[in-house]
Amino acid sequence: MRMLFTLFLIVLPWLSFLATPMFSQSQLLDLTGFVDASAIYNKSQTNGESTATIQENHDDVNGFFAKIAITGFVDVYFGYNFNRPTSRINQLRNFDFRDQRFCLNLGELAVTRIPEPFGFRLDLNYGPRTTDWIHASEPANSELVQYVQQAFVSYKAPVGKGLTVDVGKFVTQHGAEVIETKDNWNYSRSLLFAWAIPYYHFGVRAGYPIHARFTFNTYLVNGWNNVVDNNRGKTFGLQGIWTPHRNVSFVLNYMVGPEQATNTSPVRELFDTVITFFATPKLSLMLNYDYGRDRADTGAKVHWNGLAGYARYSPTPWLTFSPRWEWFNDSDGFATGQAQELTEVTITNELRVAKNLFSRLEFRQDRSTVDFFENDSGKKRTQTTIVLGAFYVLP
Repeated sequence: MRMLFTLFLIVLPWLSFLATPMFSQSQLLDLTGFVDASAIYNKSQTNGESTATIQENHDDVNGFFAKIAITGFVDVYFGYNFNRPTSRINQLRNFDFRDQRFCLNLGELAVTRIPEPFGFRLDLNYGPRTTDWIHASEPANSELVQYVQQAFVSYKAPVGKGLTVDVGKFVTQHGAEVIETKDNWNYSRSLLFAWAIPYYHFGVRAGYPIHARFTFNTYLVNGWNNVVDNNRGKTFGLQGIWTPHRNVSFVLNYMVGPEQATNTSPVRELFDTVITFFATPKLSLMLNYDYGRDRADTGAKVHWNGLAGYARYSPTPWLTFSPRWEWFNDSDGFATGQAQELTEVTITNELRVAKNLFSRLEFRQDRSTVDFFENDSGKKRTQTTIVLGAFYVLP
């Protein structure tokens, strides 16, 4: 901890010196893409349609494409592992794997149309190490799958306040963090994100706002991290989002289903809770708890659980500090491959260099109850890393 605190003191003045504000405070805007419908309009004219019909078709097409949002980003990093592992790989990490190398973490282009009543979403990703890792257990024999993070169509049925149904591939509803660095508080992903929950699902989900402060969602999918199902069973999920106050939210998730290849007898269960509290305009707090259980190939019962606490403090519009602490218990070695308890402490400093350009300097220390982390002479119980990441968001 002394080493961690010392590095924090070193980093703070460095950032404060460099971080001269270059703009007024503002939020990133959602961008609306637009496709010119003039070609379709001209083609309709040649087919002899009436002027009114042509104009109506033109307006319909124009309105459809005007509601499409196009977003994206590019994320790169350089990391240093003080253990100096011979493999030059950071253990238990997603997605800052590499040691002492400049790396592309992820590039993404996302196209979205909110269902009114029809919509869709398509997220295209490129990042060789990241996309390979996310789809490492995918049964589908296709490299194309790893480049498509999400691809689903949506329909908002005119039922009560609106029942939204999505069909296709979508990221998981579990956890406090997501695949995209820009949407997280820290640069590195938590142990819970990496080892306690799935990444994505393929199937159908439906959501309905029961009340202004409560939304209910349900899921029926092939399973954990598979477009092509690995058995004959299906996985069922429930989610409740409760916002008792505009500054407080509770997200409760439950998922159950068979996840072992060609075996539908044992089922895996996952309980996931995320609580977020926006204490002030400058300070936010978050808590995430996960508990999972299954059966190993031997038939023995296994379980894993963990807790992560987050804080995010922005003293200025261009500088943010985000500490994270977590504990993860993999007492049966089902998640990490080694029976152990893990803790980690992370301190992330984010600098908004320009309106759409961000950098994050992060110090992290992982600790295990066993000799697990690789170094230049074998194994040890700790792993200390520092990473400098940068990402540019499409304007």
